[in-house]
Order: sequence, then C-alpha cells, then structure tokens
Amino acid sequence: MGIETGRQARLERIGTAGRYVIVPMDHGITLGAVDGLEAIESTIDAVTRGGADSVLTQKGISPRVHGNTNGAGYIVHLNGSTVSGPDTNDKRITGSVTDAIRRGGDAVSLHINVGSDHEPKQIEDLATITEKAHQFGIPVLAMTYARGPGVDEHDPAALSHAVRLGEELGADLVKTAYSGDSASFEQVCAATALPVVIAGGAPDSDRESLAAVRGAMDAGAAGVSMGRTIFQHDDPAAITRAVAGVVHDDLSAEAALEQAGLAIEA
Repeated sequence: MGIETGRQARLERIGTAGRYVIVPMDHGITLGAVDGLEAIESTIDAVTRGGADSVLTQKGISPRVHGNTNGAGYIVHLNGSTVSGPDTNDKRITGSVTDAIRRGGDAVSLHINVGSDHEPKQIEDLATITEKAHQFGIPVLAMTYARGPGVDEHDPAALSHAVRLGEELGADLVKTAYSGDSASFEQVCAATALPVVIAGGAPDSDRESLAAVRGAMDAGAAGVSMGRTIFQHDDPAAITRAVAGVVHDDLSAEAALEQAGLAIEA
C-alpha cells in the first residue's frame, strides 16, 4: 500500500523532491545553551535562509522556531538525555505525537542506540511512536545509531542493521552515522528502502564535512541531518548553502564551497 496523502505531503514539507537538508538543534537538552543555540531564533533564520529544508528541536523550543523558518519544515524530537546524566545513550521520552501536532510540527523524530543496553526500551518507544504518528499522517525520522559496548559506530554492517531496524519499526526516513567512505556506505543505503540521511557529528573542516556529504550522496543517501557542523559554524547560512549545493544541486565539495563563498582550505 502506498503512503497516504497527508504523510506524503508532510514529508515534502521537510525535504525537497525526496532529498533532505535537516538541521537538528535539539542539543540544548543534551549540552545546554551552547554556541549557536543561545540565540536560536537567529540561527534558525540563518540556516533556513541558507537552504535548509527543515529544522528540528525539542517541543519546548517551538515558540522560538515559528516565525523564523522562512517557509522551511519543522520536526519535533521526542526523546533525549544529558551529558551530565549517568548514561547519555539512555534516551528517554520527552514528548508525544500529539504534543508535536499542537506545536506545529510537520514530522517527529526519535533517537535509538542499536547495540546499547537501552536498545530494548528504545525499540518499544520507536514502535509506539511510529504507530501513533501514522494514525495522524505524521512522518517519523528514526535516528538509528550503532552505539553500545563493543560496537563500532562507523562499521557499515552495524550501520546497515541500524537503518534496517528503523524501517522494520515503521519509520519514514532514517538517520545514521557515515561509515567514512562511499563504497562502504553503499552497503548501508542498500540495507533499507527508506531514504537515508547522514549525521554530522563534531565539526570537521568545511572540506571534510562536505566530502562526507558528497560521499554519502554518491553511495545513494538522500541527504543530511547535520547539527553542530552547521549551527556552530562561523557562518551558518553559508555552510548550509554549501551542504544544500551538494545535496540538491549535485555539486562537488569544492564547487559547493566556492558557490557558498567559503574559503577552500589548502
């Protein structure tokens, strides 16, 4: 059975023609009001002016999102943890699908650490969220990471299992870490029929970040969900333009940097 009209319409609000430049800014619950998130209104304005298809926050930030998105979509994240707590992999539910709808969300997202001690409960949470979300025609982004004791977070086999788990539980698109090279990431994209977007992680150089995006796209990915790489950049609008250039315009990393007006490192 094909995807219903409402869910398809909302997927189109958070992406463009099946490709996605998502900027998650839910890190305030994990890290606090770090650089780029203190005055989150201006950051949201900058990244959406730069070409982000959608932004993502926890529910309580929604009043600071609306009015600053320049027509981009909005995803409400539904679990979290802090670096101050006993285990940052222990993501607990922070909202509901109805919370997200009331707060103007076009989609919801949930983080799951496949291979962690908390995986069983997170599987239950994701299954519950996808069922509830689809009752209302709301798409689900599953952030399926390979994380836990003895797990290599960039191993393509582990990442393949993680993204397939997201599909098996009913998600509409999945986010995971990049394996490090295009050839191995083809295995990850082939493991699911869903669109796969890559995480950004801790910021690298602009060239390295964009090379990862280019490699993922060449492997069959559908885009990115990049947080700190974008919102902590000296020029969030420009780095968003560069990322969007790779994802939406099929540019090389170097061409995207040049088009965005960013210096190309030697």
